[in-house]
Amino acid sequence: MSAQDIIIRPIITEKTMEGNSEKKYTFEVNKSSSKIDIARAVEELFDVKVSKVNTLHVRGRMRRQGRNQGYTRSWKKAVVTLTQDSKTIEFFESMV
Repeated sequence: MSAQDIIIRPIITEKTMEGNSEKKYTFEVNKSSSKIDIARAVEELFDVKVSKVNTLHVRGRMRRQGRNQGYTRSWKKAVVTLTQDSKTIEFFESMV
């Protein structure tokens, strides 16, 4: 699996942007990827050094529209912490 297949998209919210000052970045990742796969993909894509990776599964939520109801899709989130001597990810710096 390539790095582009593992990292699906960055998560841009107020809460995740607060972590950028501590070099913590949040991504939606492939459900079957491991922490080691995620760390290698981030290092390859952004040319940084990863200190640790925390992952969590986000469950689909019940949603209704009138009489119809169903679940949103479930997905996997990864919070990647970079080492202190590593450079920052420029994509997130332009968002602030």
